[in-house]
Amino acid sequence: MSLMLKLLSISLLLSSLAYADTNSEKIVDFLEDKFMENPRLKSVDVSVVDVVPLTQIKDWKAYIVDVHAIIKRGNKKIKQKMIWFSDGRVITKELTDMKDGSNITELVKPKFKPEYYTKENLIYGNANAKHKVAIFSDPLCPFCKSYVPGALKYLKKYPDTFAVYYYHFPLERLHPASVHLVKMAVAAEQKGVKDVVLKLYNVNVNSREKDIKKILAAFNKAVGTNISEADINTKAVLKQVNHDYDIADKVMVGGTPTVYFDGKVDHTKKKYLKVEVD
Repeated sequence: MSLMLKLLSISLLLSSLAYADTNSEKIVDFLEDKFMENPRLKSVDVSVVDVVPLTQIKDWKAYIVDVHAIIKRGNKKIKQKMIWFSDGRVITKELTDMKDGSNITELVKPKFKPEYYTKENLIYGNANAKHKVAIFSDPLCPFCKSYVPGALKYLKKYPDTFAVYYYHFPLERLHPASVHLVKMAVAAEQKGVKDVVLKLYNVNVNSREKDIKKILAAFNKAVGTNISEADINTKAVLKQVNHDYDIADKVMVGGTPTVYFDGKVDHTKKKYLKVEVD
């Protein structure tokens, strides 16, 4: 459970709490009042950023909200996106589809807006290709290592069919070495090195490694570069890394690999294989 959820935890039964209205303003007022019941919080600001009607349940909607809070101790700022569900009478944090046991929260994601497809993230294909594929990945994630290289090798063969956008999303708590690796990858890309992302998955390093020199040596060997520690801490590199984090936050990426196909989450991660290629 995230720090925000721990701080803002509220005893909500699955049957939910009685609630008078479902419009955004009322949702905001309700959540702010409930969150401020936590004595550790100095202030809370909630805003609704998207409303998604649920196809599974009549008259229910998902409310995607931004939560900005300040903890009294140390005035620490916390921000998080959350999803809440309401039918106009009750509100709840979790909904499960009894037909297949799926968590409906996983099926509700913010839209992947056109402005998220930036030229800095376009690694293969033409920007005006028929289809757009966006991939969020951690190069040391085992699932990513088994999926991403093969997907990229296929997608890059059809530049007029697929525009491939890649976003670095290292899972720091699981793979701390990835945090440094993605900065090295961005530094290499900014120096004009080709196929950096593909080569990134050949780096042989322990995912728990924290020695930057060892990680640099493994990266340079796999990618064929001479990236230095100074190269990975430039403003340009940090700006791009933070940009990728920001996009991941906007679309609520929580795990890797996460794949979007033409603006929608592809839970199968294989929709591109069903496309007729040129």
